[in-house]
Amino acid sequence: MSATGLAAAAVRAPFTGRARRELLFCLLGVPFIVFLPLAGFFATALLAAHAHGTPWAGRGNPSALAIAAAAAVAVLLTVLLVTTGAARGLAAAPRWLAGRLLGCQVVAPPPPRQARGVLATLEARLRDGPGWRAVAYLLLKVPVALLGGYAAGVFWAAGLVNLTFPFWWLEFRNHPASVRLSPVPVVTPFDWIGQGHFQVTTFPGTFAAFAAGAGMLLTAPWATRAVAVADGWLIQRLLGPGPLAQRLRDLERTRALAVDDAAARLRRLERDLHDGAQIRLATLAMNLGMAKKKLGDHGDVTDAEAARELVSAALQGAKDALGELRELARGIHPPVLDNGLADALATLAASNAIPAELTVSVPVRPTPAIETIAYFCAAELLANAAKHSQANKIKIDVTERAGVLVVRIADDGRGGADPAAGSGLSGLRQRVAVVDGSLDIVSPPGGPTQVTVELPLRA
Repeated sequence: MSATGLAAAAVRAPFTGRARRELLFCLLGVPFIVFLPLAGFFATALLAAHAHGTPWAGRGNPSALAIAAAAAVAVLLTVLLVTTGAARGLAAAPRWLAGRLLGCQVVAPPPPRQARGVLATLEARLRDGPGWRAVAYLLLKVPVALLGGYAAGVFWAAGLVNLTFPFWWLEFRNHPASVRLSPVPVVTPFDWIGQGHFQVTTFPGTFAAFAAGAGMLLTAPWATRAVAVADGWLIQRLLGPGPLAQRLRDLERTRALAVDDAAARLRRLERDLHDGAQIRLATLAMNLGMAKKKLGDHGDVTDAEAARELVSAALQGAKDALGELRELARGIHPPVLDNGLADALATLAASNAIPAELTVSVPVRPTPAIETIAYFCAAELLANAAKHSQANKIKIDVTERAGVLVVRIADDGRGGADPAAGSGLSGLRQRVAVVDGSLDIVSPPGGPTQVTVELPLRA
């Protein structure tokens, strides 16, 4: 991206919908800062006060008793959160918020195993892996929520306040020269290390506050985004159904996608054969039948010119049908792939409407299924770029990294590619998901667009 594009993107960042959703996510996480520590603090304070008030408290070390009480309360609270299912209930809120605001969809874990009897139920709850992971998330949520509150309060709120200094200063600080007013402090993100604090005493100094506020607002989206990304990572790792159950769900989903994709391909192939080659072959048979009648059964030609025209039409129909059958076969498995993915992509790049630069560095050849998926992904992306991007140049970079085939296609077009807009990108994402691949799209308005497809070398 050019320097102008970077500057424009930085100025737009605080006003995007994504920035607003991430800010709201950080603000809604603030209650976690208060709830869990307060619960532990009050319980520990009560227990410690009781320990100090007992006759045996003087025989030992009161500090040691307080620490022991705090540890006991922490253990009891943790066991209580797990055995009552409260941890699952508390963790459901951030998981739901992450899905609604961050687009981080995490499937809820299966419910706890049911058992008969109090002891059996207690044992089942104590063995509840998702419940313990929920407790771990709630404990980690406190420092993450602190960072989110700091980002929202300092970068966003204080940044907006700093922007207002030049506008209200002359109105409220219009005092006589003999009157000395206290300086107004300016909050910056570096106050906590004692390096960013400064005060405004004159009107020219308000412009320094304004500049600090502008810088804070420009960096605010990235501060809240870092917290949201970290929280989303914790939610995915700790609040989901677990690695094994998640893997099973992924396999079920990709198997369903593979079945649906195969069925859709068969229907499309049947439709293409019926509407194309089959009609041409039927016309060919009809023309040959009519030509046979014109030629007669015993050599008595009734209309040689008409028979010649019918034979010529039949010949052209046979050529057209053969061409369509070749196109259909190429859509199933392009023959150029027999020579390898590099040659197939070189053919695509050479015939593309937009000049394309190809770089291939894959020392280990992928399996045929992976090569086919990579080829069709590249073909679809190049077609989309030619149709929508208004680009002048395309770069295709194919590499192998740690057993993963990486196909990266970038253009210098207008950007704004959206999988939800029906451009075929959602279909590509489903196709690569069948083999545990991934598709990542970076396409800000104004460009450029970069699509990265990652596929395993073996499928």
